[in-house]
Amino acid sequence: MYYNSRLLLSWTIILLLVTGSYAQAQALQDTVRSVPQQSAPISGAEITERLGSSISIDSIMLVNETGDTLSMADLMIPGKPVLLNMGYFDCPKLCGLVTNGMLAGMKQTVWTPGTEYQVLTISLDPNEGYELAAEKRENYLKSFDRAGAETGWSFLTGSKAHLDDLMQQTGFGFVWDEANEQYIHAAALVVLSPDGVITRYLYGIQFPELQLRNALYEAADGKVGSTIDKIVLYCYEYDPFSNSYVPQAINMMKLGGLVTMLGLGIFLGLFWLRERRAKRTSQSLT
Repeated sequence: MYYNSRLLLSWTIILLLVTGSYAQAQALQDTVRSVPQQSAPISGAEITERLGSSISIDSIMLVNETGDTLSMADLMIPGKPVLLNMGYFDCPKLCGLVTNGMLAGMKQTVWTPGTEYQVLTISLDPNEGYELAAEKRENYLKSFDRAGAETGWSFLTGSKAHLDDLMQQTGFGFVWDEANEQYIHAAALVVLSPDGVITRYLYGIQFPELQLRNALYEAADGKVGSTIDKIVLYCYEYDPFSNSYVPQAINMMKLGGLVTMLGLGIFLGLFWLRERRAKRTSQSLT
């Protein structure tokens, strides 16, 4: 009787937690729906991972800061892994956040572009010219303030055909949002091996030194890593009001609820196992 009471109490606790979480999520969802939206989130701006795929670096042509058209193979430094930083230079917010986050991580590491690795910052807007790329490059190199970095950090533009080809091969989705007159895209860096193999995707707007260094170290050896960080995308959505990607409360609560349920399941499993052992011991003694 005592064992059954404890079992009933455990299931009651689980039921209350699940019901409470669902009610909070539903209430929050109703609140979000009640807020007027300027535009619905636009599909097509997702990352489609192509880990292990090789980019056609010989056929993709880009324009450097001085206006010269070169292939990606010509732009890459032999033997050096690559941080591929894609966005566009006139982006109102998100692209700057990603590049600034990359810059902060680069400042933390003792490795220097041009020596241990290379950075290619590429505008996916075919209307942006090399003059703007040169201006952005000058500003970021000045902020980085690292001797020799100018040899390993390029800011590039290109034609629509070649940029679309690069987007397709890397799985980096971006679309034009007519309502807000800007491109929508994911917040991510793509890491390449020295011969153009995609080895890792780094998601978000912050890239700590250890994360960058490990990703580049693996890429230098041609190792393709799994991307656990992709789960972060489940918790973010495009917000047309702030023109950026923001936490999606509903999905975060779902993930939190799942973690809670798994923890409870492990706890109750161990609890029931101990109770059964105690019951068997009690029966054997009587």
